[in-house]
Amino acid sequence: MSEKIVTLAELRANSTKDNLYILIHEKVYNVTKFLDEHPGGDEVILSEAGQDATEAFEDVGHSDEARELLPGMLVGEFEKNSELKLKSGAAAAQASRVSSAVVEQGSSVMYWAPLGLLAAWFGYRFYTTGAPY
Repeated sequence: MSEKIVTLAELRANSTKDNLYILIHEKVYNVTKFLDEHPGGDEVILSEAGQDATEAFEDVGHSDEARELLPGMLVGEFEKNSELKLKSGAAAAQASRVSSAVVEQGSSVMYWAPLGLLAAWFGYRFYTTGAPY
């Protein structure tokens, strides 16, 4: 028996709480019945509705038990040559580098901003009250 081929239109059409498809590793799963049971809440799955959820699925680090549930929800293979650009390893690595740079930049600001404010306060105190001795 060959697996059903799910088109992009079909994937996107099934993106409501009543009928929810997600794409993980080029396979489409109907996760509608699992929404209420999902430990992270239904909002997590609903945010990935009708699109490629591979990156989100892998980033969380799902257990073997969670992966064993997938075959029971399988609808079919996602169509090759689709308009949907599947998230590749290179794209994921680039996103990781960008977010790392943003965190680094934010960390730098979080370090220098308080020091700058402290220096400004000491300067203000020095010039308004005179020398501390």
